[in-house]
Amino acid sequence: MSFFQGRIIGAVSALFLIAGCTTLGGDPGSQTGGSANGGGIQSPLVLGTGTFEPEGVPSFQSTGTEVGERVQSLRADLADIQAQIREQNEALQAQRRQSRESAQSYHALKSDINAKLQVGTTPGNPRLVSQWNEAQSELGDVDQSIQRMNSLSSEVSSTASETGYLLESIRSTFTLSGAVDADHDHLTVLEDAANQTAVLVDRLDSELTEDIQRQTSYLSTERSNLNALSVAIENGEYTGVSLSNRIYGQAQPPSPDGAAGRLGQERPLAIITFRDENTRYEPELYNAVNQVLERRPNAGFDVLAVAPEGDSEGESALATNRTRRDGERVLRSLASMGLPAERLSLSATNSPLVDQGEVHVYIR
Repeated sequence: MSFFQGRIIGAVSALFLIAGCTTLGGDPGSQTGGSANGGGIQSPLVLGTGTFEPEGVPSFQSTGTEVGERVQSLRADLADIQAQIREQNEALQAQRRQSRESAQSYHALKSDINAKLQVGTTPGNPRLVSQWNEAQSELGDVDQSIQRMNSLSSEVSSTASETGYLLESIRSTFTLSGAVDADHDHLTVLEDAANQTAVLVDRLDSELTEDIQRQTSYLSTERSNLNALSVAIENGEYTGVSLSNRIYGQAQPPSPDGAAGRLGQERPLAIITFRDENTRYEPELYNAVNQVLERRPNAGFDVLAVAPEGDSEGESALATNRTRRDGERVLRSLASMGLPAERLSLSATNSPLVDQGEVHVYIR
């Protein structure tokens, strides 16, 4: 193993680094996006600010004609539509307030957790676990707000359809016989008001759709960050935001035989030796993968469980199974740090190059 630049040996684990790769386990506050007061905390959720209040419906004195009666009926329909828009606007503003409040509470909790992790704490600190649960609950409130906004979006779309139908009805009324000049004057004013209402409901629909998209993206990102934070709490030290924040494009697919063919031929990003179930490796692994993604946002990672060759076929099989479980643990850690499944692969092999089980992580 002379090609490795160095290694870090803790009380229960050893992790080797490839030559030319920055050292694992560096100062967590120096990572991109880190800070002394919150470790890369994003700004609270940003939503639209528009309000959608119809100007009202003009009043007309009845002309006594059949067309005049039709005008009054159309006016009442427009008043109903505008009442719906006012209710939908109020619902939108209420959901925005709830989402902003939940996001602010979530970020405050995340800031407190990261501040404690950056100075170090006990693994699985129950106070941080409780705060993490509260943060998860706040994100759940944002999710509920998205669901209510989706329902509201359906209502707004229905209102938009009603407005379009009303406009067609107004325009077709111009062609009816038996109207006086005042009827057509009233229809013109009513058409203008309906047009303004149509523009307003379109704006409402558009801004509501943008809010849903923003919240959905925000929720996905923060859930990944929260998963990464759970790893840090489990280890009692800060790692960073979800690695999914650094991913762009698609990674190359893994080779059909996994990373077995790379053993002894290429330098892995890391080699992890498990001494027992308490082996701690996640912070160093996070830092190593994070540094790779800074340079290569489209990178994937292949996990290879390498077991020593036993004196018999049975011993080799037992060693392979045991080491593969260690590889599965590393794979789960990478996934919890925010790496999607398509960026990861797991394979296992036996090799005379090792005298104890190791898990190698290769850059794809």
